[in-house]
Amino acid sequence: MKNILITGGAGFIGSTIGLKLANQGYNVTVLDCLSEQIHGKNPNESELYNRIKGKVTFIRGTVISREDWQKALDGQDVVIHLAAETGTGQSMYEIYKYCNTNIGGTAILLDILANEKHSIKKVIVAESRAIYGEGTYNCPHCGTVYPVVREEKDMLSGDFNVKCPKCGANAELVKTSEDCLIHPTSVYGITKQVQGELVHTVCKSLNIPSVSFRYQNVYGPGQSLKNPYTGILSIFSNSLRQNHDINIFEDGTESRDFVYIDDVADATILAIENDKCAYKAFNVGTGKAVDVMTVAKYLKEFYKSESKIKITGNFRLGDIRHNYADISLAQNILGYVPKYSFEEGLKKFCTWVLTQPLEEDNYKKSLEEMKNKGLYK
Repeated sequence: MKNILITGGAGFIGSTIGLKLANQGYNVTVLDCLSEQIHGKNPNESELYNRIKGKVTFIRGTVISREDWQKALDGQDVVIHLAAETGTGQSMYEIYKYCNTNIGGTAILLDILANEKHSIKKVIVAESRAIYGEGTYNCPHCGTVYPVVREEKDMLSGDFNVKCPKCGANAELVKTSEDCLIHPTSVYGITKQVQGELVHTVCKSLNIPSVSFRYQNVYGPGQSLKNPYTGILSIFSNSLRQNHDINIFEDGTESRDFVYIDDVADATILAIENDKCAYKAFNVGTGKAVDVMTVAKYLKEFYKSESKIKITGNFRLGDIRHNYADISLAQNILGYVPKYSFEEGLKKFCTWVLTQPLEEDNYKKSLEEMKNKGLYK
């Protein structure tokens, strides 16, 4: 299987995968719309686009166009479907845009596979850890539980703890595995859940092996510094380099599983030739959680920024409190082993950031948008 189509292949994750595959001798085709939110107003100045330019076959198009899909699928063996609108907060008020692209675009792909001639032998799709909602917790009274979205009244009073959905007691975070209860708390999470379920359901009926990846918080060189809606490391970096104060949500102890881009790309590529991964979903992370305050302090020190780090108690509706992944399934079946610790990866990311031009800091503008929609408190 040498001919690989990557949708969203000019994006952060897609371009990294595409370059790795091209270097390994695969014939890579990229379908990408070069979204302004990621690439800026002039895509020809986009580092992400320029890093693949001339190294892959590039088709400028969108996954919500059947004609673009048909053109891109011609002669391909594998589809790595990454194209999607991303951003938990933004998804809560741009509902149609997220559903149309993430669900509608996937539906067009599957409709073509079901009803037209093609040469596709495997479909790989990016889900997200967002499909888990708060993920898996342990209640001292009820055991393993899957908490629902946190109550606004609790967070307004400064109580950001995750509660047991059965008895209401504070619950303790444990690692989240692929068999966790699926219950996303954002429109973005819902669309990623539907993407995965659509792909596995339809591909199984067509006898086309499918694989889905539940990426954790991906970071690294090449991450868009223009997008104020997603990517805490890039958002903080852009503000800190301009000595703008950092607004830390909640109490600063909320945490994420940050996984380096090369590890994500390697995990994805492992699924191309692996026959044992068909119709399975895999977490891709490090299996460790890092709190937001630790991240902010490290970045401030690295950039020698004069910014103030402010713990405000503000919060966004739909945000999760914590997460970290159980990656044992990917380790056992794919042979996936993350190579980069958070410290190693963050140093590489920050060193790269310093080579990049300063971008307009639109983070406060993005928060105002959510505040006006009643989603930011």
